[in-house]
Amino acid sequence: MKLGEWLSELEYELLQGSLDTEVSEVVYDSRKAAPGSVFVCMRGANVDSHRFVPDVIDRGAAVIVAEEAVPAPETVTVLRVENGRHALALLSAARFGYPAKKMTTIGVTGTKGKTTTTYMIKAMLEAAGQKTGLIGTNGAVIGDAHYPTKNTTPESYILQEYFARMAEEGCRYMVMEVSSQSYLMHRVDGIFFDCAVFLNISNDHIGPNEHASFEEYLDYKKMLLKNCRVAYVNRDDLHYGEIRQGVPAKIRTFSLEQEADFTADAIRYVREPDFVGLEFRIHGGLESEMRVGVPGRFNVSNALAAAAVLSPFHLDPSCMSRGLEHLRVDGRMEIAYRSERCTVIVDYAHNAVSMESLLLTLRDYHPKRLVCVFGCGGNRARDRRFSMGEIAGRLADLSIITADNSRFEKTEDILADIREGLLRSQGTFLEIPDRRKAIEYSLAHSQPGDIIAVIGKGHEDYQEIEGVRYHFLDREAVQEAAEKLGLEKG
Repeated sequence: MKLGEWLSELEYELLQGSLDTEVSEVVYDSRKAAPGSVFVCMRGANVDSHRFVPDVIDRGAAVIVAEEAVPAPETVTVLRVENGRHALALLSAARFGYPAKKMTTIGVTGTKGKTTTTYMIKAMLEAAGQKTGLIGTNGAVIGDAHYPTKNTTPESYILQEYFARMAEEGCRYMVMEVSSQSYLMHRVDGIFFDCAVFLNISNDHIGPNEHASFEEYLDYKKMLLKNCRVAYVNRDDLHYGEIRQGVPAKIRTFSLEQEADFTADAIRYVREPDFVGLEFRIHGGLESEMRVGVPGRFNVSNALAAAAVLSPFHLDPSCMSRGLEHLRVDGRMEIAYRSERCTVIVDYAHNAVSMESLLLTLRDYHPKRLVCVFGCGGNRARDRRFSMGEIAGRLADLSIITADNSRFEKTEDILADIREGLLRSQGTFLEIPDRRKAIEYSLAHSQPGDIIAVIGKGHEDYQEIEGVRYHFLDREAVQEAAEKLGLEKG
């Protein structure tokens, strides 16, 4: 390819060299620079890659894209751009041949529920025979292949590479979580979605290296709605008026509480030995009975959003319901064990808001006892520990506090903070620092009709202690404990 063929959507200034320069790859890691590569300089919180320009020139890079003039031999082409991250996103899309344009693209944003909703959309599409790729917190899924990701929305080059693989594998649809950080960091620049979903927004992700204020957080969340054809917005969100303000896309609404384009009613909480979830009926742009295999009223809202965004594609409603009924999302209201004796739920809830929502949801199933197994991460705000302890003491019949990712703190110090919150709300609790033993204890002492919630880590497959990650997956620990105890298979 010639460099000029990759620049049709990018604003730039040619400082030296030629747009006819032959190019073969886009790189942003100086160690990957090679002859024919285009190196994009970016300024990060800790590293400014402009300082690696001499290294990439030594490695044979043909083009330097920078935010300032950089010294380079006459044989090297140099472009100046306003923002390196933005340039990386557009160059990456061009390098892979704009693969997102080859699929129907669906973006989902919200403070809570993004992962579950994207999996719902994928499940319904695939139940209807439509091959679908997915990208989000739990990784990228393309066919039978699963690729772990470091961020909810990966770096723009990686994102475009996944899109290209999806298109090559024959995916007709692509659904992804779109975080506010992805717009802040320009990871999704240049992508125009066919459909977008705005689930909700609450006071989160505000602080150092995140957003300066709630207003800024909302503005970045809304950017998805400014880069799509049709937006599906939760009418029940307290900030609905602010969410839709200034959005150029066509807006359609969904709601469990009020008039909207899509509504749901006749909600039934179902707890059976082989199924825990909900049944409900959708009205409006789609009329259908639905059955979703994850607990919680908020998952009716998520399922309603998923069904709404798929309504233009005229899928068979029975296929959509079948996809939802057999849904399983790693670490999101995941049923790790169920039998006549008890049900064990694994969930990623790791802050006060998500923990309270989860425990209130599980109360709707009227367990004999609600048991909560949890810890808190080290090197994080201590207030989170106090508040999670207080909520557990108020909403759980028994809390078993244990290790999470202690990082560089002592587990006993973290448990002491959680204990303070539990004592404030006069909760009943036990301390078992070893997480595996805590999970085993919860099953060994379960009573018929109990629901056990193992929370905080969800899909994470490690425990981090003193900077070292050790393999640990809550779901596996639950299943190993059930087998060791000789419990009936769920």
